[in-house]
Amino acid sequence: MTPLFLFDVTSVDSWRDALSTHGWNILVIVVMFTVAEIFLRTMARKLFRAVIKNAPLRRNEDRAGLQQRADTLASTVQWVLRTVLVFIGLTLILDEIGISVTALIAGVGVVGIAIGLGAQALVRDVINGTFILVEDQYRVGDVVTVANVSGTVLEINPRRTVIRDADGNVHSVPNGAISVSTNQTTGFSRLNLEIPVTYAADLDRVFEIIGEECDRLREERPGEILAPELTLRVAAFQENRLVIKIMGDVVAGKHWDLSGVLRRRIKSRLDAEGLSMAGVPIALPAGAVPPAQPVVDPGEASRLLGGQ
Repeated sequence: MTPLFLFDVTSVDSWRDALSTHGWNILVIVVMFTVAEIFLRTMARKLFRAVIKNAPLRRNEDRAGLQQRADTLASTVQWVLRTVLVFIGLTLILDEIGISVTALIAGVGVVGIAIGLGAQALVRDVINGTFILVEDQYRVGDVVTVANVSGTVLEINPRRTVIRDADGNVHSVPNGAISVSTNQTTGFSRLNLEIPVTYAADLDRVFEIIGEECDRLREERPGEILAPELTLRVAAFQENRLVIKIMGDVVAGKHWDLSGVLRRRIKSRLDAEGLSMAGVPIALPAGAVPPAQPVVDPGEASRLLGGQ
């Protein structure tokens, strides 16, 4: 059989012979591997979903989280299968048109060595990406910080992690560049909210108001606050304010939303009862003097704090 690249391009018979032999064979190879890729991709997704369906749950994890993990692993396996199929298909096509792949590989010599050295970064990416996936460090849909990039994971495969940040920008991070990964939405999240109040505020009433708003939020959004009771405490003495901290475990990824709701409600309640939150304007007019803050001696501060 005459190699495809040696046929006479000026001869109609050569074109007819090439299409009747090589052309149909190449078409069969392309169709066969396309069908195989679609079949294996579908089977990989179904297989992982079936395996994950009955897998044990981690702490505070639901079936949706397991489904997310199944989809992440399936997409990774699909990427590997697609890469292998494309490589095999190209090898068969090259052989069909008369190019010996073995001779081609043997002939590249120095070029092959250069490619091997250049592929070290790729090998590092794949190895690191494999550990990320096997250890389940993060999944598609998680909010993470990797390689100084924070955002929602759009895609993971052994070579790279694709992240969309809060501004909508999409970052492609090579897995080899990831030395530390921070997952902000795995298992559960922690509400960690600070409320500043003046030293003159009635702390008993402030704590009562905050507790009421926390309880009301729990009733309105059942299941989102996991802690039996949110912890309230005086966290710090600052120059012109006291800082009250609210802490407690919540459903993964809900801490941002819950914090915003609590800030708004607590601010409204404190204002309504004349218990203004502490603070000074961020920018003062030229020549303006910041408002005076109350000066409280240690004994008075101890009385206001009720011994806390």
